[in-house]
Amino acid sequence: MYTIHGYAQGTDYNLRYYADAEKISKADVDSLLAQIDASMSLYKPNSLINQFNKSESGVPIDAAFLAVMKKSFEVYKASEGRFDVTVAPLVQLWGFGPDRVQQFPDSSRVKETLARVGMWQLEMNGDMLYKKHPGVSIDLNGIAQGYSVDLIAGYLKARGIDSYMVEIGGEVVVHGQKPDGTGYRIGIEGPSPEGSSALDKAAPFRHILELKEGAVTSSGNFNKYLKYKEGRISHLIDPKTGFPLKSPMISVTVFAQDAITADGYDNALMAMGSIEEAMAFARKVKLEAYFIYHRPDGSLADTLTTGFRKLLVK
Repeated sequence: MYTIHGYAQGTDYNLRYYADAEKISKADVDSLLAQIDASMSLYKPNSLINQFNKSESGVPIDAAFLAVMKKSFEVYKASEGRFDVTVAPLVQLWGFGPDRVQQFPDSSRVKETLARVGMWQLEMNGDMLYKKHPGVSIDLNGIAQGYSVDLIAGYLKARGIDSYMVEIGGEVVVHGQKPDGTGYRIGIEGPSPEGSSALDKAAPFRHILELKEGAVTSSGNFNKYLKYKEGRISHLIDPKTGFPLKSPMISVTVFAQDAITADGYDNALMAMGSIEEAMAFARKVKLEAYFIYHRPDGSLADTLTTGFRKLLVK
């Protein structure tokens, strides 16, 4: 077994693979991740995404950016706009973007910013990504990490590695089995079991999956938030209202064949207005998912699709 650990995209990554000799280096992985950052990182001043956001009408984009945008349009359409990469100015407005904010916005500023939000204001033609309004900007943080995991997994496969697990910031792709015939085990974290008053405390794994093929990603708001008035606000912004998301969902974990699909749809599922709506949507788009959510009385509950239950070890 060979392992590689490093840091990229504001988080850490871990690779584990089985082979008869070492086949890839940390430098190989870091180089691939640096290419993705040069394309889609909001924290790299000269990245393609920042060039697009500063442009008046659009820019040519590379293959990685193009693949992420195509999947983004798919999820946007399927979720009826609940997932929307043009939410970038709202993310920044509420203090979750690259720049610090001194105060939270009032409703008039939110309304003004909403005029620049909506993927209907984007258009792709070949390798060109156009915007219909110069103030439109995009944020791919909700989906680009899934693409990154898929890219590294594809690289391992191309190097002749048949058994591996790739994880970046909790987003995971698995292929093959261990020498003993078992799959790779993945733990699902969640809020403290004491209830909503203890959401700040990381809990032990709520469940453990065992996989030999596929991707698992999660989206949640129990450990990513800002204090606001007497409470706190989620880092997930509703592209329809312009305000931080108000949803019963605490976290959503999605299983799919690839990480970019799981990563895009876990955000869309977080935005659903009820657990019933979320379960129905998961069935509609043929994804398996696990949900932790608030009941109407404020207590914590969880549920999962039938297919997801089959992946559980415990």
